Amino acid sequence: MAAEEVGISTLGSVTTQSPGLCPEREARSGLVPVLTILCHPRLERIGERCTLGELRFRDAIGVSRLEPGFSPPGAAGGAPLGDTHLSRAPLRLIALPGGQIRLDASASRTPVVVEGEPLEGRRDVSAEEVARGVIIQLAARIVLLLHVADSSPPEPGDDLGLVGASHLLEQVRRDIRRIADLAVPVLVRGETGTGKELVARAIHAAGADRARPFIAVNMAAIPPSLAAAEIFGAERGAYTGAVRSQPGYFGLAQEGTLFLDEIGEAPLDVQVMLLRALETGEIQAVGAQQPRRARVRVIAATDADLEAKIADGSFRAPLLHRLAGYEIALPSLRERRDDIGRLTLHILRAELAQLGDPRALDRSGPIDPLNDRPWLPASLMARLVRYDWPGNVRQLRNVIRQLVVGSRGAACLEGGPALERLLGRATLDDRRGEDRRRGRAGGATAAEPQRPESADEEDHSSDPGRSDGPGWRKPSEVPEEELIDALRRSRWDLKATAGLLRVSRTSLYALMENCHRVRRAGDLRPEEIARCYRECDGDIEEMVNRLEVSKRALLRRIRELRIG
Repeated sequence: MAAEEVGISTLGSVTTQSPGLCPEREARSGLVPVLTILCHPRLERIGERCTLGELRFRDAIGVSRLEPGFSPPGAAGGAPLGDTHLSRAPLRLIALPGGQIRLDASASRTPVVVEGEPLEGRRDVSAEEVARGVIIQLAARIVLLLHVADSSPPEPGDDLGLVGASHLLEQVRRDIRRIADLAVPVLVRGETGTGKELVARAIHAAGADRARPFIAVNMAAIPPSLAAAEIFGAERGAYTGAVRSQPGYFGLAQEGTLFLDEIGEAPLDVQVMLLRALETGEIQAVGAQQPRRARVRVIAATDADLEAKIADGSFRAPLLHRLAGYEIALPSLRERRDDIGRLTLHILRAELAQLGDPRALDRSGPIDPLNDRPWLPASLMARLVRYDWPGNVRQLRNVIRQLVVGSRGAACLEGGPALERLLGRATLDDRRGEDRRRGRAGGATAAEPQRPESADEEDHSSDPGRSDGPGWRKPSEVPEEELIDALRRSRWDLKATAGLLRVSRTSLYALMENCHRVRRAGDLRPEEIARCYRECDGDIEEMVNRLEVSKRALLRRIRELRIG
């Protein structure tokens, strides 16, 4: 039996038991760990992927400026991240028992942030965290997602108008291709904003009747008293106000597709008529004496729990069974977080085109690779990915539109008050939830809480690490101008700044990370530091005033660069 088949790997002359990532489960599901680029100064690289299947067979994989190679899903070859702000010494990803992965940054000089918390040593992430997706920021410029994906290449064919490359979306595409040419009813289920109508249109466009009509109807928007006439048609004089015959939506969709959105809101009498139409292929207009044939493909969609509606008597079980000739389940956006970068880029292009500047993204690449601020800030993208998006893609589109409009004329995308209200509380809740999951109060398995590169290396015992006690403020309550003013007044001493703002140290880190006006010592070019050192004659206090960064972080950077 081959070594790989029993989880044994041979590294040189040493044979070790490979911990793997639950290989039995992966063998069944075909899912392997991957890294996906969510944000990169070169925007065209967003969505590229690196498969980490080797983690089952070797001790570690390095992530640095020079390795590993990333490529679009399904493409051959690959190129490293290549950003000059990244160290050549890698962040190491090490497979552990039970499907865990260790993130070890102890040998790398690249500032690493994992799930919003700076990583200075190492941290172990569970198989459950990897399944959900672990957000890794590198040098405040690149955002990666460590997650699982199908190792098999995507099926050949176009994308069917669906943006994304996650394995869950690939499954939806497979479902569409399988059902498109079959004249059976389809039930599309998914949360609000997941794109149910988009999937219905894709089914119609991929079928033999693509040149025929596609009629979309929102059942929740039709008054119950008019629903039967609106859907099945009505004869002249059938009811008060019916001055002429009308074909109804079934008549308009003849030979084509009728999409019934929010099917769970259909009145009971309409459900009876719809069930008969599906069973016999005949419809009867209101006031008509005879039924007529209707050659219409019906696609229904809902975000409601139809089984619960059947239980309470508001939905008919036979209709559900008829509608679900084939059922397609749409994943929520939080279930395919690796697609958020791809969707963001797609929506940005569409919104910029609406504003009359479709080439803006083409001009957004770095000019000076040693001193460029990415047009799409990594910290902003990381916050977008951490959010749970209850409104899914529709909500993401609205947020991106607000970002684009609010950043007109700016050097990079900027979040405004509305975005802060949306994401600020979510970020705080995420931190508390992560603290509870990692058992920080009673001995965490991960490393001690990390500080960002610019943090002061002082005792934190006086910092409660919370922002919900008496006198404490939420990060969303601190405007950008007040943050900058407090940093300057405290001469970039972070402990003093947190006291001035009445926020916890953790909240201050989040505020600084999300403010594009705050620089870190790691963001400064070596020549800028060297020039300032000469001009200030080595006076560190004066350098802090000029460069506006933490004194201790600046001292570390000076030592690293061996200046003076």
